[in-house]
Amino acid sequence: MHCAEGEKNMKDIPSHTDIKNVILYHHENADGSGPFGKKWTEVPVFARIIHLCDLLDQVCCSDSFDSDTWQKVEAFLQEITGSIADEECIEAFRHAFSEQHFLSLGEKDVETRLWNRVPRTKQDLSFEQIKALAKFFARIVDYKSPFTSTHSIGVAADAEKLSRFMGFDEETMQKMYLAGALHDIGKVAIGNKILEKPGRLTDDEFAVMKHHAAYTYYILSEIDDFEEIRDWAAFHHERLDGTGYPFGKTAAELNTQERIMACVDIYQALTESRPYKQGMPHEKAYGILNDMVEKGWLDGEIASQVDACFDQKMTDIIHEEKQLGE
Repeated sequence: MHCAEGEKNMKDIPSHTDIKNVILYHHENADGSGPFGKKWTEVPVFARIIHLCDLLDQVCCSDSFDSDTWQKVEAFLQEITGSIADEECIEAFRHAFSEQHFLSLGEKDVETRLWNRVPRTKQDLSFEQIKALAKFFARIVDYKSPFTSTHSIGVAADAEKLSRFMGFDEETMQKMYLAGALHDIGKVAIGNKILEKPGRLTDDEFAVMKHHAAYTYYILSEIDDFEEIRDWAAFHHERLDGTGYPFGKTAAELNTQERIMACVDIYQALTESRPYKQGMPHEKAYGILNDMVEKGWLDGEIASQVDACFDQKMTDIIHEEKQLGE
């Protein structure tokens, strides 16, 4: 199932190479005994490489890269050649990795060396391509935790809807969608032990979790002409009284879109259902937003707009009035 879901997630991603069926078939075995029954000659080479590396990662699951681990790798390669992995991939791995090269993967500068070898270029993308990428990363972030499987896309949809309700232009609405989809992208830097913890976080764990908003800021700072979207996304935990995070912004430093995102993020979290809770009804969620307004954390006018926009009764009334006017 995850192969099919992964393939679906990748289909709209702009790529310089053909990646069709790469994710779909990345668990196929060379002899055709995999989930889709495809032999190695029917599987894209990228999928075969990923499959081999995935298996080796499990074999090499160790705190250190040493000679004992290398011997395990050699024995494992002999065991799976021709059945699990094809001889062509095995030979390519042996050509690329000597024992010395393998052992160097445990050195502290391995990440720097990797980045120096991987080619990177900046590319201009259309809005639709950017939106596809934003959705892709939103799904990655949400899937990292079993408790937030639709949160980012929900915030994106709410941010666009509220912006439309408040009368913003089309460009701003679309930027708000992107900001909503990417607002939690910094969670990719947070360990799964914290993201997947079913109980209440300790103070130390919560302190680590709070870093995700700063990570969002730094990740999105790498994209040219993304400053507005970056700030709208990264400041969703800031409060008007300066007690928020990651930067302790005050009311004078937070614009309308940043204030909207703070309200929408909380509203979506309260109203969406998760494995451990049923989503709140609108009235209760708005009551909590209003309490936060009274504490000086959220913008009262925007909270009122959330109430008017997302209250189903109010939405129905507005819809009926529009139909009568037509």
